[in-house]
Amino acid sequence: MDRQRHRPVTLARRLFDRIEPVHAVTYFAPEARAALDSLGFRGFWMGYFAARSAPLGPVPAEVVTALFYNFAPERVAKALPAAWDVAAPAEALRAREQSAVAALRRAGVTDAAAAAAADLAARAASVADVSGRALYAANRSLPWPSEPLARLWHAATLLREHRGDGHVAVLTAEGLSGRECNVLHAAAGRVPEEMIKRSRDYDDAQWALHVDALRRRGLLGADGALTDEGRTVKQRVEDTTDALALPALDALDDGEVEALFRALTPITRAVIAAGDLPAGTPMGLRRDDLDDDSAHLG
Repeated sequence: MDRQRHRPVTLARRLFDRIEPVHAVTYFAPEARAALDSLGFRGFWMGYFAARSAPLGPVPAEVVTALFYNFAPERVAKALPAAWDVAAPAEALRAREQSAVAALRRAGVTDAAAAAAADLAARAASVADVSGRALYAANRSLPWPSEPLARLWHAATLLREHRGDGHVAVLTAEGLSGRECNVLHAAAGRVPEEMIKRSRDYDDAQWALHVDALRRRGLLGADGALTDEGRTVKQRVEDTTDALALPALDALDDGEVEALFRALTPITRAVIAAGDLPAGTPMGLRRDDLDDDSAHLG
């Protein structure tokens, strides 16, 4: 059954708002930083690039820059390949999974609650199309954990990287570089400008350079705000990303999708309530419908 034809593409975005916080403890929870520091990685960013790229193995910095898409090449090169002289990818993989489990457990996520969500999410995450999705494929090649919390985190990781790979493809097709898409994201009000400039390494001159490039394309006005064309392009990027992510749920029937949302949404609320994830992140997460456990398929 070609289920995606009968499901709204907004379902994929609502799923992302639920899985991303579960995955993102690996960036923001103190357990994650402590685990990566204990391996000897120097500073947040070396740990970040090592842990997130570890499923790929010790690939060159250029490969990670290409796949992560919106980071300055200089920042990636400061971390890789030097990180692999500190600890092997297998050690980074163990650290990120174990610390994620610890963070989820501290947030109050029980094994029983995790198992219900993990079983359904894992079915979707295990069979989504790998075509053109290198980060998703690399993570899917890893052994599945047996512990419920670890399975839930791994499934969330697969689904977010599957979506992320599709998002990069859409941006590339739109002719938006990784650096320009950060500027466009901020102009759309999805992330604070100062936060994205700081987290993605822009000085004022570099930011202005990309703003000017987007103005020349007619996507930003003289005031730096989105033009009508800019809003159209931004919405097309988001809608197409959702459309490419939606087939990941084809492995589940409608009742199972509803069951996944009922099981997953309270977990996401617990993760957010734990306070590790900042209100504003580069991912532009939305929290305005997390009080609603339904997938709204009926």
